[in-house]
Amino acid sequence: MIIRGRWVETGDGLEIEIDDTGIVTGVNPYSAKDDEPYLAPGLFDLQVNGYRGLDYSSESLTSEDVLQIQDYLSMTGTTRHVPTIISNSQKRILRNLRVLKDALNRYPDLAKSVPAVHLEGPYVSEEDGPRGAHDKSFVREPSTEEYEQWKEASDGLLKIVTIAPERKGAMEFIRHLTKDGTVVAIGHTGAAPETIRQAVSNGARLSTHLGNGSHAVIPRLKNYIWEQLAADELSAGLIADGFHLPPSVLKVFYRAKGPENTLLVSDVGPMGGQQPGEYKWGAINVEVHPDGHLGLAGTDFLAGAGHLLDRGIAQFVNATGCSLAAAIKLCTINPARLLALPGTPEGRDLPSPQPGKMANLLRFSFSSGDSRITLHDTVVGNQIKEINGV
Repeated sequence: MIIRGRWVETGDGLEIEIDDTGIVTGVNPYSAKDDEPYLAPGLFDLQVNGYRGLDYSSESLTSEDVLQIQDYLSMTGTTRHVPTIISNSQKRILRNLRVLKDALNRYPDLAKSVPAVHLEGPYVSEEDGPRGAHDKSFVREPSTEEYEQWKEASDGLLKIVTIAPERKGAMEFIRHLTKDGTVVAIGHTGAAPETIRQAVSNGARLSTHLGNGSHAVIPRLKNYIWEQLAADELSAGLIADGFHLPPSVLKVFYRAKGPENTLLVSDVGPMGGQQPGEYKWGAINVEVHPDGHLGLAGTDFLAGAGHLLDRGIAQFVNATGCSLAAAIKLCTINPARLLALPGTPEGRDLPSPQPGKMANLLRFSFSSGDSRITLHDTVVGNQIKEINGV
């Protein structure tokens, strides 16, 4: 297999040779035309709740579902992702953590695409707005005992837990997880600014989809969004689908956090990619709108996202004016660095294909103003995935 294109960071033409096992055997320069497709590493999505009717929080989740979700994501350029389980009963959480771990044991190649699991809740705000699409009946106070059970069930795969720091016992919980090496994320919170500062001082390192999962109206200056923006210790996950955050907000958030501490996530929900209509997400009614975005039926609140990173990258570039390569770093290098994954490059350059490594590439086109990048190929190992952007 030979893949040709312009490396997205330099514009240089590269010809990538890949053998039958999916290993890169040669990387050769060539004279590429200006209108040829770009090449970049496969995308890494830190927050995937499910997709096309498959749900990581479902009572019927199977190993085959996990494999199918990753296959669907690969069709849109995402070759690695972090399955995200939202607020649920302890029994369901433990069951689905075991399913995820079993899936990785059953399908060894899947383990390369799913390096971690994210628990978003159940220790989030009970208030309408900050709670978002989380079922209120499952929301509860933090428990280190429950966390230890999660860790055992996932066999160490659990790497991120989102918590509202105003919950009783939250600071002790944050310290416990931080000492254990688990990333604590602040999200779905209505906390006072001083509580945000306390959470950061106790070890919180990430803001989950900053600006979303929040009240419709907040104090203009003293609030949990400003406080998280000001905390240099916090990286910020941003949903840049064109619905969750206005372009001006994306621009300001990116200026505040900078290229080192910004991450693009999809937060795609199980109804993402489905036909318009009303669906059940657990006990919650979710509407898929004609433009593809998801909302809590009958309200103005969103319910996860309906689009993936192929749209998010384009929307982010158009909103902020950053380069295409800079946007891709936010959903390749940065999430790998947050999770301290082996092989993450130390510098800021995108890791170009190297002989002896497994192929993990996108070939795509993009022009300023496009609503999404146009994918031509996703190459994972020795497979070229059918392209189907949503």
